[in-house]
Amino acid sequence: MIGQLRGKLIYKQAPEIMLDVNGVGYELLASMTTFLDLPELEQETVLFTHFIVREDSQTLYAFSSKNERSLFRTLLKVNGVGPKMALAIVSGMTVNEFAQFIRADDVVALTRLPGVGKKTAERLIIEMRDRLPETDDSDTTASDTSTHNPSQQQIEAEAVTALLALGYKPPQASRMVASISADNLSAEDMIRLALKASLS
Repeated sequence: MIGQLRGKLIYKQAPEIMLDVNGVGYELLASMTTFLDLPELEQETVLFTHFIVREDSQTLYAFSSKNERSLFRTLLKVNGVGPKMALAIVSGMTVNEFAQFIRADDVVALTRLPGVGKKTAERLIIEMRDRLPETDDSDTTASDTSTHNPSQQQIEAEAVTALLALGYKPPQASRMVASISADNLSAEDMIRLALKASLS
């Protein structure tokens, strides 16, 4: 079981990243929260991982905190929730936000997540209420100061691509990005604001 990796970040295109660990490139799928906290390329980072082996694939999932990985693992135990939906859930809100929505029986907030309908939201509330992982309030933040200057159109396209990878439908992803009117934002900031707005 691969539980943690420390290495140099050599590629990132949400939600996919690659970490160079002593000359070996590990391909990982990162939660959006983790992706937004990643350092610049060629910088070292430490990620907690969860390895899923299936008949037709082997996938490493990456998380910046143990709390987030713990929630991902717990979600996988819920009937009808697979890795894609679990990743979308931990990408769409923080661990503490998710816990608050579960304890408040907030079906509406949960259905704003991609792929989560009313029945799934109700099942999450029932099955996760007693399974919520222990959390702490410590959150790490990192800024990405890229050296290149992509155009606004490229930034918006990258943000839309990331939202599509999370499970949002093309029209919905485009609307979410279009609703962010501020200029001079990085793709990461645009994704963060779009996800935040979708939950309000």
